[in-house]
Amino acid sequence: MKNTFSVLEYTMAKGPVLSILIINYNTKKLTLECLESIYAFDTIGVEVLVLDNNSSDGSVSAIRTQFPKVRLFSKKQNLGFSKGNNFLLEQAKGVYVLFLNSDIKVLNNGIQNLLSCYQNNEKHVAFMGAKLFNANMSPQPSCGPFYTLPVVFAALFLRGDYWGLTRRSPNRFSVVDWVSGACIMTTKRAMNTVGGFDEVIFMYMEEIDLLYRARSKGLLTAFCPRARFIHYGSASSNGRTMPILNVFSGFIYFYSKHYSKIEIFLLKGMLQLKAWVGYGIGTITGNSYLKKTYGQARRII
Repeated sequence: MKNTFSVLEYTMAKGPVLSILIINYNTKKLTLECLESIYAFDTIGVEVLVLDNNSSDGSVSAIRTQFPKVRLFSKKQNLGFSKGNNFLLEQAKGVYVLFLNSDIKVLNNGIQNLLSCYQNNEKHVAFMGAKLFNANMSPQPSCGPFYTLPVVFAALFLRGDYWGLTRRSPNRFSVVDWVSGACIMTTKRAMNTVGGFDEVIFMYMEEIDLLYRARSKGLLTAFCPRARFIHYGSASSNGRTMPILNVFSGFIYFYSKHYSKIEIFLLKGMLQLKAWVGYGIGTITGNSYLKKTYGQARRII
């Protein structure tokens, strides 16, 4: 049933209507900017929770000093995205939760617009993403179809993002298969229904898996373009190689979990082809990055 209370009424009666959950790992500057942008436009009294995954850049002391209102948790190991967000979800007091990357900057009333959009549609939608922009304010593709074999092929070999086959950035409210994990609004109830993020996934593909499981339970995902955020992207990924390797690993794990043996075989064939092509180009051109990256990708497969 759709909630009919106002944000102000709920905040005064029971506590924060919205909990914002942020994972920090050696992104002190970006995390501080993210927090500043949240509080600059906060008119509803949001609760902000930050989990520091054993950073070595002084993040904990800086956050504690500059933003004492933040509920800060510090771990002595890197829990990763899935396990870290599941931990924060358990601590959150709000009915609504917003999973937000540390490399996000809120634009204008982005959070309030996303919450309003969610409340207006929560009778039919359980998860919602926002319109993300690159640093130069160009639209960042941040939703798309589930990764069936044709979609994987388009992503690997056809520049699928460029043609809008794999990821896109709509200008109208849309029901979609998945939205970027950099910015997802939902409720604690929906997350508990789905079972939270799969903690086997350390980073990348975790939102695809979550929203795939949600769809299997009849819980829909939507994209709200009037909620706007800047997403700098891959701020804690340690270079370009690791994201590619995590994507390869994520595809294999996702297919092993949700698809048939024949589909897994075909997926691995496409990944092998992509890895061999990348390695071959690196060898011919003397590009050590390509050789290193796709050499490691071949071993993963």
